[in-house]
Order: sequence, then C-alpha cells, then structure tokens
Amino acid sequence: QVQLVESGGGLVQAGDSLRLSCAASGRTFKTDVMAWFRQGPGREREFVAGIRWSGGTTDYADSVEGQFTISRDNAKNTVFLQMNSLKPEGTAVYYCAAALGTEVIGSNQYLYDYWGQGTQVTVSS
Repeated sequence: QVQLVESGGGLVQAGDSLRLSCAASGRTFKTDVMAWFRQGPGREREFVAGIRWSGGTTDYADSVEGQFTISRDNAKNTVFLQMNSLKPEGTAVYYCAAALGTEVIGSNQYLYDYWGQGTQVTVSS
C-alpha cells in the first residue's frame, strides 16, 4: 500500500518562499510519476507540477513555470516542491499524488492512483 505524507505548509507573506515535502512509502518507485496538485478556496483541484521518478523529467503548469521547482530524492523516496515568490493566489491545500507504472506526467487528477492528505499553504498580502 502506497502512502504519501506531505509536510512543509504554513502561513507566509507574499514574496516569501516555501518548500513542501512528500514522503512516499510502500513501494520501490521506478516507472512512476509523482505530482503536486493544489486546491484553492472555491476552486477545483489543479495540476501544479510533475516529475518522472526515473530520469527526473519535469513538467509544470503555465501559472507556476519559472516560479516553482519540483525535485526528488531517490534515496529518501521524497519529492519536493520549492515555491518562490509566492502570491496570495497561491493559497491552497497542496496535495502530493502518485501515478504508478507510467512515465506520462498528466495534468488530469484522475490519472493518479494515490494521494496524500494535503498541506495548507496560506499566502498573505
């Protein structure tokens, strides 16, 4: 059973940086994709960034390209989301997700098999 546990959320001011972590367990990750999604108040869940566990290829939503960076530490089975120059519209619950047995970084949440519980990020103006 795959388990994903996010951490690192909090309350920050606009312009600050924050790094989220997602600790994954229950599987030896190889041909899999990990991703971050977010859901802001009154909004649908949206894709933020994704990474192939093997090779490290990444993809980003246009809204965060150049601002956020996704990375992974294979030895620690952990995926990170470095968020710089945060804006109030970045306020959301951020979720880590895993799609198993694929190398396609999809933006559709229904492609993902496992989800973490989410971590709240609040950006004040």
